[in-house]
Amino acid sequence: MQTITVKSPGTLSNLCCGFDALGMALQEPFDIIQVSKRTVSGISIYHKDSYGLSEDPKINIAGVSLQAFISKLAYKEGFDVTIDKKIKPGSGLGSSAASAAGIVVAVNELLGKPFTDNELLLLAMEGEAMASGSRHLDNVAPCVLGGTVLIRDAQNLDIVKLNNPDLFVSIVHPQIEIKTSFAREILPVDIPLKKAVMQWANVGGLVSGICMNDLDLIARSLVDVIVEPVRSKLIPGFDEVKQIAIQSGAMGGGLSGSGPSVFMFSKNLETAEKVESEMKSVFDKIQLECKSYVTRPAQHGIEILELQ
Repeated sequence: MQTITVKSPGTLSNLCCGFDALGMALQEPFDIIQVSKRTVSGISIYHKDSYGLSEDPKINIAGVSLQAFISKLAYKEGFDVTIDKKIKPGSGLGSSAASAAGIVVAVNELLGKPFTDNELLLLAMEGEAMASGSRHLDNVAPCVLGGTVLIRDAQNLDIVKLNNPDLFVSIVHPQIEIKTSFAREILPVDIPLKKAVMQWANVGGLVSGICMNDLDLIARSLVDVIVEPVRSKLIPGFDEVKQIAIQSGAMGGGLSGSGPSVFMFSKNLETAEKVESEMKSVFDKIQLECKSYVTRPAQHGIEILELQ
């Protein structure tokens, strides 16, 4: 086996109240990553997309994770990497995780699976840390493992894979960029006990709703009283977008990760498409270009498209 091509999914992180603790793989959008062995050492990276990302392996997210893989395995040869990124950097949809996780899973398959999933997560976090300034798992874990996950303990990689709820996801991505590192800097350091208790209760309700596929419980639990009130101020029109989505039948939702993408859950496709249209109309009204998706949770994480 000399070449592998994989599809690396976008992800929702936090899921409103589950800051750094909950993540969900999506059927769309996704990146395409192709990796080929070469007989000499080193890494070369080529981007087919138009985002202007560095192709220097030392500062490219995929390159950093791949170098960590090579070093851990003491692998003597190298790789040529081609990335077609469909997930815009800074979108809040796990763009950096798709690169970091996609590359290590691809190379692991190419070399006969020398590493476990947990070891791959540690390697992927090397690239994720360079991108965001922190070693969080709520994007890379669902990207690698698929489905919806609870990160109970990031330090010890205690990750619980939950059932995928039977719902649809509407996502609107206004074309502005918010750096995850900045979005973390503005978060409150101290949290009032009353708000903390509300947040814990909502996380418990959300996890329970997901496990039981109780869509009404999920809807009641999609409330963030700590992070969203701060980060939503970075998104023009956010309050109106959320209000019109709920009025159009959405179960609830909020920012994906640090934003600017806004996600909403719905019980059926017809409602999800209506919610998507109404959210876009708000951004159209304020003349903010946006990209949108109607998708579903993905049962699988990174998928092999071709192996030869």
